Amino acid sequence: MTGPRTGPPAEPLPIVLAGARGHGRWHVANIRRLQALGVVRLVGICEVNPLTEEEFGGELPAQSADFGALLDATGARAAVICTPIPTHTDLALTAASRGVHLLLEKPPAPSYAEFRRMADGVAAAGVACQIGFQSLGSHAVPAIRELIADGAIGTVTGVGGAGAWARDEAYYRRAPWAGKRRLNGADVIDGALTNPLAHAVATALALAGSDRAEDVTAIETELWRANAIESDDTSCVRITTAEGRPVTVAATLCAEHPDEPYVLVHGSRGRITFWYKQDRVLLQRADHGPEEFEYGRTDLLENLAGHLTDGTALLVPPESTGAFMKVVEAIRLAPDPAPLPESAWRRPPGEDRRVVPGVDALVAAAADTLALYSELAAPWAAHEEVSTR
Repeated sequence: MTGPRTGPPAEPLPIVLAGARGHGRWHVANIRRLQALGVVRLVGICEVNPLTEEEFGGELPAQSADFGALLDATGARAAVICTPIPTHTDLALTAASRGVHLLLEKPPAPSYAEFRRMADGVAAAGVACQIGFQSLGSHAVPAIRELIADGAIGTVTGVGGAGAWARDEAYYRRAPWAGKRRLNGADVIDGALTNPLAHAVATALALAGSDRAEDVTAIETELWRANAIESDDTSCVRITTAEGRPVTVAATLCAEHPDEPYVLVHGSRGRITFWYKQDRVLLQRADHGPEEFEYGRTDLLENLAGHLTDGTALLVPPESTGAFMKVVEAIRLAPDPAPLPESAWRRPPGEDRRVVPGVDALVAAAADTLALYSELAAPWAAHEEVSTR
């Protein structure tokens, strides 16, 4: 096995991108931005079906459907993996076996066992691995932690998360694994909380100071679907941490009025709201007027490059996503999501999507009260059995 290629690079970090379509287009644009700054150099793209120059928007680097062969041929020192969820572990280990460092998209794996196989393999190979929770690169995260440590909102009593988004029915036809819990016998677990709104879960756990696997003692899940899919599109989870504080995150892809997702830190003398996609924070506390702050953000690929160049600490190493993966595992082991009755959803005029009336308020109420849907006034959730792991 080739040892990790470490030490300051003599030139921009040569990287390969696995998965350049779909969300991979965001990585293409980000790599181009960092390439213009002299931080990285794109030397290869791994796609089952090769890109055209027109599709890529310029001259293409080397391409191959064989990830390992492409790493060998290009001499890449790092790789970005943005491929279907069930492929993450094997591709990560393929890179690690060649000493290639990683930015691995979230969710890092479809099960806790696969996550451990990936994380342990990467650690054994001695390569750096960053998990793609971009919200954890926000400078708001350490700022909020400092506010908490300084007692700005008193004693933290719990953390809520809310995500009210919309996805049309074409979203579930974008790939064979979309909206699936399993595909060809392999776990996928492509649900609202584990993929599109996974940042809400990971960020809530991070602000609770409970991001490692051992920080989680119990998980309750409630999973529903309005769409004709296998996975959940309207769901909530309550995590009990080792410190005894609840973390409740509610999500839907069937919102009436889609809005920015946020995490809410509850304290005995105030609260902190973090709109994590906007890096925006609202501090509300006793005997003070509301204060709003905006923060910058460190890009995770740039952070990985800095780690390899000068030892900058990784922002999202695998172990800091262990608690999130415990949530993924609880959702994987839970009963299949219950279909909502047809009376509980509708199609808005002129839109090819399903909306659950009243769900926006439910999502907000769950984050505000740290309650599950079944404990709130959702008629379709009143008698649903809670799955506890």
